[in-house]
Amino acid sequence: MSIGKLGPENVVTTSPDSDLEEATQTLEDENVGALVVTEDDEPVGMLTDRDAALAIHDHDDVGSLSVEEIMAEEPATIHADDDPLAISEAIAEHNVRRFPIVDDDGELAGIATLDDLIATIGEELDNVADTIEAQSPDYSP
Repeated sequence: MSIGKLGPENVVTTSPDSDLEEATQTLEDENVGALVVTEDDEPVGMLTDRDAALAIHDHDDVGSLSVEEIMAEEPATIHADDDPLAISEAIAEHNVRRFPIVDDDGELAGIATLDDLIATIGEELDNVADTIEAQSPDYSP
């Protein structure tokens, strides 16, 4: 399985010139914790709910800020063909929880998160447990 199959393909995005009020409404409406900021279908930034919350302390009229003013620029990305465990290495290297997945052209193809990694590991461990139980019927954890 490639990392392109790990997370959702339908990624919630915004543009750098969107205002923060609109972006936070999208976060709420879509029930997500981050938006991938794109230009010409390529990820150029990430905006998290935390970024939005912290902007309150630095700005008087937070709703009128543009996404570009507070987004994290040049997000770490993962290629769609990478192995799913590549996200573990990327988390350690970049210290972030979410990674836009890009294709060969650098265009957004999905998103992979720490939560996706944990869920995948859980599913794989469940498969291993089923095998152990099938091969060792007297085994009891």
